[in-house]
Amino acid sequence: MDLNSASTVVLQVLTQATSQDTAVLKPAEEQLKQWETQPGFYSVLLNIFTNHSLDINVRWLAVLYFKNGIDRYWRRVAPHALSEEEKSTLRAGLITNFNEPINQIATQIAVLIAKVARLDCPRQWPELIPTLIESVKVQDDLRQHRALLTFYHVTKTLASKCLAADRKLFYDLASGIYSFACSLWNHHTDTFLQQVSSGNEAAVLSSLERTLLSLKVLRKLTVNGFVEPHKNMEVMGFLHGIFERLKQFLECSRSIGTDNVCRERLEKTIILFTKVLLDFLDQHPFSFTPLIQRSLEFSVSYVFTEVGEGVTFERFIVQCMNLIKMIVKNYAYKPSKNFEDSSPETLEAHKIKMAFFTYPTLTEICRRLVSHYFLLTEEELTMWEEDPEGFTVEETGGDSWKYSLRPCTEVLFIDIFHEYNQTLTPVLLEMMQTLQGPTNVEDMNALLIKDAVYNAVGLAAFELFDSVDFDQWFKNQLLPELQVVHNRYKPLRRRVIWLIGQWISVKFKSDLRPMLYEAICNLLQDQDLVVRIETATTLKSTVDDFEFRTDQFLPYLETMFTLLFQLLQQVTECDTKMHVLHVLSCVIERVNVQIRPYVGCLVQYLPLLWKQSEEHNMLRCAILTTLIHLVQGLGADSKNLYPFLLPVIQLSTDVSQPPHVYLLEDGLELWLVTLENSPCITPELLRIFQNMSPLLELSSENLRTCFKIINGYIFLSSTEFLQTYAVGLCQSFCELLEEITSEGQVQVLKVVENALKVNPVLGPQMFQPILPCVFTGIIEGERYPVVMSTYLGVMGRVLLQNTSFFSSLLNEMAHTFNQEMDQLLGNMIEMWVDRMDNITQPERRKLSALALLSLLPSDNSVIQDKFCGIINISVEGLHDVMTEDPETGTYKDCMLMSHLEEPKVTEDEEPPTEQDKRKKMLALKDPVHTVSLQQFIYEKLKAQQELLGEQGFQSLMETVDTEIVTQLQEFLQGF
Repeated sequence: MDLNSASTVVLQVLTQATSQDTAVLKPAEEQLKQWETQPGFYSVLLNIFTNHSLDINVRWLAVLYFKNGIDRYWRRVAPHALSEEEKSTLRAGLITNFNEPINQIATQIAVLIAKVARLDCPRQWPELIPTLIESVKVQDDLRQHRALLTFYHVTKTLASKCLAADRKLFYDLASGIYSFACSLWNHHTDTFLQQVSSGNEAAVLSSLERTLLSLKVLRKLTVNGFVEPHKNMEVMGFLHGIFERLKQFLECSRSIGTDNVCRERLEKTIILFTKVLLDFLDQHPFSFTPLIQRSLEFSVSYVFTEVGEGVTFERFIVQCMNLIKMIVKNYAYKPSKNFEDSSPETLEAHKIKMAFFTYPTLTEICRRLVSHYFLLTEEELTMWEEDPEGFTVEETGGDSWKYSLRPCTEVLFIDIFHEYNQTLTPVLLEMMQTLQGPTNVEDMNALLIKDAVYNAVGLAAFELFDSVDFDQWFKNQLLPELQVVHNRYKPLRRRVIWLIGQWISVKFKSDLRPMLYEAICNLLQDQDLVVRIETATTLKSTVDDFEFRTDQFLPYLETMFTLLFQLLQQVTECDTKMHVLHVLSCVIERVNVQIRPYVGCLVQYLPLLWKQSEEHNMLRCAILTTLIHLVQGLGADSKNLYPFLLPVIQLSTDVSQPPHVYLLEDGLELWLVTLENSPCITPELLRIFQNMSPLLELSSENLRTCFKIINGYIFLSSTEFLQTYAVGLCQSFCELLEEITSEGQVQVLKVVENALKVNPVLGPQMFQPILPCVFTGIIEGERYPVVMSTYLGVMGRVLLQNTSFFSSLLNEMAHTFNQEMDQLLGNMIEMWVDRMDNITQPERRKLSALALLSLLPSDNSVIQDKFCGIINISVEGLHDVMTEDPETGTYKDCMLMSHLEEPKVTEDEEPPTEQDKRKKMLALKDPVHTVSLQQFIYEKLKAQQELLGEQGFQSLMETVDTEIVTQLQEFLQGF
């Protein structure tokens, strides 16, 4: 591509590509895509985005195309890779001038230079770093800033490389430029500190921006640039100096306004200082040891004493708390139980920690956390009143503890209390002791203090197990507090019910649960929404606990379920609805069929909620989970839900619908439990199976559930299902068997095996294309035992239950292998006998014995030649299934099922599903469970004897090992 002639054309097309008119935009994008692989294209782009007179949008687009081209075509091995000559020209052009006036474009240029550096620096681009170092020294503000911005992005990118050779190169780079980076940072920092008092906001902002960028460079070099950073005096000097710099910057915050760009940049720089310490501690815990004392002194003084008053801000406090937490919890600083086994470095760090965390220090930290940081703020109380649902979401904290103050303080409290519980337990118990009895509702401060202490007792529940008689405290103190209905007492009602939820799985006597359920019923009717939501959370903890007893809960079930449903209707936020639905699901799951009388209102409401949540896929996931438990609770009665249930399953499992990305896993689970609890097939339930073929093509982690669903249809209505879908299903299975793992093959074959078991006539016909593969696997001796076992299970079903089909299959395979049928049958029997040990399931082992015995009586010489093997397998089968009656001394087949017994279901067991009942009915028709192996062997041997005569039969028996014959005779005594 000739630069001079091409520049005008490319510029014109780039201009068209910025158009809002798709008729202009689309052809331009197509043209640019074609040019991506043309030599010279990126040189033209470089000329365009470095020409400051052109339109900003066009230049921006040129930078993006250049950046994408680096990803696709810069590597030597890439298809249509750029030539070395063009890359050399581009590298030189990129660092000729650092004078981009537009911030966003300057950032993109810095990023793309870093992308090239990742691939080429230092080997193909040795001049990059020296050029940047020289450029950040210039006096021109713009050039200096742009060079520093690029220096940061290059350092950041090179620091992220992981291969050993790349790490070594970065170590060399860091050693070479660290002194310069330090002096650069100190220069810009001193400049900023001098200018703060000048009142020139533009100059302050400019120097602060440079301070921030140079500190970002130093952060990457310090954390990633040294194997043993503690041995480098400059590194440790920089780190020790951070604390003094932090003090200076925090003091600067007094003279900088609270609501301007300078303030925002200043706070960002202060946070970056703390990130350097946190990253260094994370990556080099032992190198950090000399910094432990100073870090703790600094953090504790600013967070827990008056030193920080007027200068700290929330994010800084969070970072300081994280620093304390990481030092307290760091495994590198924890000695082994046997001190002699610990490294000297660990013992040194532990010694420093122990010297710092004295009784007075720990006591003060604990008291300040509880009495200051745990207190509900005015802002939080206002939010409680104005947006109660928003308040409950904020309070949960989630994964935000690193960045949000309240969750962070709670995590720090938990970690410190766990580490120093012997010291802190008496402190917290004393705080509890001072708060016995009711609190004056007019004294809001006293209420908030009690709320904070109760919060601490809940967080430390596991540590306080042996120190608090919670049962007595519940009866004498907490229960009466739940009964104070005054509006100003609501923070304590909420906190107490939360506290009980924290202790329920730690220490709570079962006999007290009815009293708790009574309290929960009352609180679910509380005038305050936050209290009701928190009560629902505690209810979930209660029913989830392993000591939960249904009999204690049932008297309160109707009231609780009704009140929970009312709460679900009342709340409006998606997150809150999900939460309440989750509680309802847990209740339904625990009480199972006992829920049936009370679900009418929920069943009527869910379709409306599903419709309203069209834009909220996570809420729909919660609805699906609730439906799963509802169907399990309703059992066969869930058929009444089909008008709503089946369209939900249809949508959730349709991979052509965008929501399936969120809903598929739960949708498949709902589909499965619907089948398992369905009393009979319906046309609509059958029709949903049209979704299955694309699901099988996905070959995702949901395949196992898909196979269970297919089995569910086979057990529910094999004839209708197989006649409708077997052809397509068989085609999908054939494709799957070629590409999935051996475990996946077993899952496919189990479906086929079930189809043959349920429908011995139709099954083999419908899955006929798969059976030659099974036969071949047996003949060729499939090497995976589990697959071989399944092959033999499938073939055993065909041989035993559909002899005519087996004969036609044998005939087909004889043509395929170009062998006589008898010879092929002999090979199959021989392999079957040889690989019998691959079969571990007793049912399948008995099936093999029955199947091979079904070949008798026979005058076929091949079968008679394999007679010994058939008898060996039969005797092995007898050993598997025969149990001796101790009273009569006779043997009986333990797999026989003479009638359908309804087993007694204990309280803790789930009642049998409709599918469980179908499987039991099927077992009553299955030869494995209806035919006595002992009787079958006797009859087959007797028929063989009659066919061959006494002398011929004796000759045949002489081929069997005498020990096997003796065992056989013992089993057949009485016949």
